[in-house]
Amino acid sequence: MTNVRAGGVTLTALLMFTIFLSGCWGSGPEPTPTPTKTPIGVAQVDAATSTPVADAQPATGNQSAAPAPQPADTPTPEPTKGETIGVINADLLNIRSDPSTTGNIVGSATNGQRFTIVGRNQDGAWLQVAENGRLLGWVAAEFVDIQQGDAAPGGQTTDNTAPSNGQAAAPAATQPPAAVNFQPANMRSPDFGAQAFLWWRPEVANRDLQLMREAGFNWVKQAFAWETIEGRGKGQFDWSIADRVVREVNTSGLQLLARVSSDPDLNTFWAGHPPGNADNFADFVFALASRYNCQAGSQGCIHAYQIWNEPNLAREWGNNRPNPAQYVEFLRKAYAAIKRANPNAIVISAGMAPTGDDSAVAMPDDRFYEEMYKAMGGNSNCCFDMLGVHGAGFAAPPELDPAEAVTNPKYGGYRFFAFRRVEDIRAIMVRYGDANKKVVLLEFGWTFDSVNPDYKWHGADAGIDQFVQGDYLKRAYVYAAQNWQPWIGLMSLLSMPNLDWLNDGNPRDEEQYWWAIMEPSPVDQLNFRAAYIILCDYFNRQRGQTCVHDPALRQ
Repeated sequence: MTNVRAGGVTLTALLMFTIFLSGCWGSGPEPTPTPTKTPIGVAQVDAATSTPVADAQPATGNQSAAPAPQPADTPTPEPTKGETIGVINADLLNIRSDPSTTGNIVGSATNGQRFTIVGRNQDGAWLQVAENGRLLGWVAAEFVDIQQGDAAPGGQTTDNTAPSNGQAAAPAATQPPAAVNFQPANMRSPDFGAQAFLWWRPEVANRDLQLMREAGFNWVKQAFAWETIEGRGKGQFDWSIADRVVREVNTSGLQLLARVSSDPDLNTFWAGHPPGNADNFADFVFALASRYNCQAGSQGCIHAYQIWNEPNLAREWGNNRPNPAQYVEFLRKAYAAIKRANPNAIVISAGMAPTGDDSAVAMPDDRFYEEMYKAMGGNSNCCFDMLGVHGAGFAAPPELDPAEAVTNPKYGGYRFFAFRRVEDIRAIMVRYGDANKKVVLLEFGWTFDSVNPDYKWHGADAGIDQFVQGDYLKRAYVYAAQNWQPWIGLMSLLSMPNLDWLNDGNPRDEEQYWWAIMEPSPVDQLNFRAAYIILCDYFNRQRGQTCVHDPALRQ
């Protein structure tokens, strides 16, 4: 349906592409399969770090700082068959997000406290610890005495493995993370992030978060679909999956950006669609931000919120004509609700779909932003802290001037077919006095699709393979660092892999598959693409480190 001719991509094809793109990436947290019953395993950690410096106070009986209190009803773990227990031998030992003294301190442990050992880093200097099946972080091995178990009573298992009868283990009771000190949001310019699929696939969630940390990402974007939490009716919340996801991200040391929206194709949801659901949505995000408000005793920390997705498309706006003034009112209510619950949370407006169509079904992204600012009276302080933008690169390299995308038919014929379209949106912000606010790139990337007609024209047909994809992604970050500081914030790419793409046995017909920086794979396999290794090298070099997964550095 999409074709390139002298005048660029046809308008009909362009509209269809926009709808396809929104439908695949913007309709929920992930496709919603039956929740998996695959046993949860412990991924092998492969992070090379140096021997730690002192990270504990010796067990002398004197402490200069008291650790965070532990739950009084936490049972003392006893080692079972195949299980390793670690006993802390220091007065106060830091628990860190990474196997290094540069990792964030996410908790502390005291002399005699016992944990399950679920992993160790490559040189054995750090141990990954868990409690009641919940990953806590990493501790220095020199301050831990090891005990090995013999037998498990009654076929029971501990940590995250399945019982011997083959049934899935019952989920642990939800409780606040122990001894966690949540750090305030810290967004660099530019900052490194990616969309992940943590919701329905717990067996790979921790692995993928660890891979993101090892690659050098600082942020993970995860969709929190309204209907998966408050789906049964007003005020009837099921926090079980959300608690797990937030806990795992917090333990990983990554910062969490939650995209909050609902499936536009779901017609049975009690709250309905926008704009009529604005008040109920505000109540929902207040509950969400209250539960994960990053304070001591909370269930966890969500650092930033994206409010809805691509409201410049009718399919995302209740099949109504896109209306920037209605979205501003929707955003205003959500912003106020989140700030009441957590004044320090970052609220980001939705990114817009790239489209040149101006009709009952879509509105061009630049016009939508312009009309938003008019509706806000030129003052965005009512409604967001940072402006969300989408920036797919299509067939063009990241440095290409959008003007060339207009004049050169091979790039599509429109300015939004260039990564630097972001600069057009930034100019609107500046014109309305918002130069001091950051832009957050909520989605960007390049596909190397060679199968799906609506995408292959700017994928394989444009000469993009997985190596070009990786090079373009790196160059996008380099271009932003050289030209967009200090106003560019997080740049969240598409994407980490989703195991659901393997459901039909042929992931190649799933267009999202071709945007990802890794192959989808079970927890015991790692199938890297060039993009992951290229970015891992680049991100780690910014910190004076090396990528532990680069095969050239492991020979």
